[in-house]
Amino acid sequence: MESIRPRIGVLAVGRSTFDVSFAQEILTEAWSALSALTLDVIGESKLLFDADEVTGALAGLQGQDLDLVLLLQVTFTDASMTLEIARQLDAPLVMWSFPEPRTGGRLRLNSFCGINLAAHALSRAGLSYHYVHGAPSDVAAGARIQTLAQALAVKRSLRGTRIGVIGQHPEGFDACKFSNEECAELFGVEVEAHDLISFLDGVKALDDAVALPHYEERAQVMVNLAEMDRDVTLMSLKAYEGMQRLITERGYGGLAVRCWPEFFTHYGAAACGAIALLNENYIPGGCEADVHGVITSLILQGLAGEPAFNTDLVDIDPETDTCVFWHCGQAPVQMADPQTEIKATIHSNRKLPLLNEFPLKPGRFTMARISKGHGRTSLVIGGGEMVRAPLAFSGTSGVAKLDSPITEVLDNLMNAGLEHHSAIVYGEHRPALRVLAEQFGLDVIELTE
Repeated sequence: MESIRPRIGVLAVGRSTFDVSFAQEILTEAWSALSALTLDVIGESKLLFDADEVTGALAGLQGQDLDLVLLLQVTFTDASMTLEIARQLDAPLVMWSFPEPRTGGRLRLNSFCGINLAAHALSRAGLSYHYVHGAPSDVAAGARIQTLAQALAVKRSLRGTRIGVIGQHPEGFDACKFSNEECAELFGVEVEAHDLISFLDGVKALDDAVALPHYEERAQVMVNLAEMDRDVTLMSLKAYEGMQRLITERGYGGLAVRCWPEFFTHYGAAACGAIALLNENYIPGGCEADVHGVITSLILQGLAGEPAFNTDLVDIDPETDTCVFWHCGQAPVQMADPQTEIKATIHSNRKLPLLNEFPLKPGRFTMARISKGHGRTSLVIGGGEMVRAPLAFSGTSGVAKLDSPITEVLDNLMNAGLEHHSAIVYGEHRPALRVLAEQFGLDVIELTE
C-alpha cells in the first residue's frame, strides 16, 4: 500500500504590469517542482491575468474532489481573485509566494506582498488559508506543500469511513471509551457496534476448513507454527476469517475488538494473531475495543503507506534512556526486524495461540494518539528511533530511544493523562499530524521535542 495520494487543484495568478517574462520562468519552474512531488496536479501551467481567466480556470476545478487548492502567487495581484477562489472551491486554500533577487532595480514580481494582502482579506472574510514562501527550487517549500497535501488528503479519506467495534471495552479501561457522536462530527467516522458473544458464536460455528488457507499462509511466515496447538490455532484463524467477513460485509476501514476475557473464556483462542493479520492487510485493528486507537492507526497508515501498530508503553529505563513498546502479539510482520525470525507464540497469561512474536525493526518512527486526557480531545504526538535489540518481552515489542530524555517523556506523558495505548508507524510524520490537528481543531501535546 502507498500513502494516500493527494489531489490538488493549481491556479497561477499575476499581473501584466510586472515582469511577465520572469513570471513565466518562475511558473515553469514551480510547475516542474510540483510534478516531482507525490501528488496529482489538476490545472494548467498558465498565468491568469484577470477575473475572467480565473473564472474559466475555476470552472475546470469545480467538482474535482480536491484535497487542497494551491494558488501560485507569481506576481502581485489584489485580493479579489484570491477571495473568489477561496469562496468557489470547496477545499482548503494554500498560497505560494516566491522570492526574487534584490538587484537594486525594478521589483519584478512583488509576489510576497500579494499573499500578504490576500491573507488579510481572507482573514477579514472569515476564510482560512495556509501559505508557503520559497523559490521553486526550495526543498523546504516543496516539503511543506507535500505535508499540507498529505495531511488534507488523509483528513478527506476519513470522511465516510466506517469502523466496526465488537463488544465493549473491559471494565476499568476508561482509556478505550469513545463517543459515536464525536467520532462522526470531528472525524467523519461512523462507528457500528456488534455484540461480542454473538460474533464469537458465529465464528465458532464456521467449519475449520475456512481457516486452512490462513494457516498455510502463516506457515510460510512463522518458522515454528507447527509447534502450536493446531486446533486452537485454527480457531484463532477462524476468528480472523470472521472478522474479514464482517469487514467485507459492512465495508469497514478498521475494527476494534474486545479481545479478553471472552475470547479466551468463551471462545477458547487468542484474538491477537487475528488482529495482527488485520494490521498486515491494512485494516487497522485494535484490542480492548479501542476505537480511538483504530482511528489513530488509520491516520498514521494514510500518512505512511505502511501498517501501524497499537501498543502499550510498558517499560522505561533512565540508565539507557530507552523505553519499550509492546503488545501481546499484534504487530504486523512488516515491522519485524529482518535479522530475526518471525515466530508463533501463545498468550503470556492465557497460554493460548495465536500470536506474532518478534522484535520490531530499527528505524525512525512516529507515535500518536487521539487522546481524551483531562476530558478534552487532543492529539498527542512523539518521535524517536527504534533500536535493534533482543526481544524485550514475549509477543511483539521494540526498544526505542525517543527524541527527548525518557524521564522528560515520562513527565509529559503522565501530565497529559495519556491513554495506555498509542499507535506507532515508521517514518517521520509529525509535521503532517500537526496540520491535521489544526484541521480538526485539536490541541497538540508534544511528548518529545
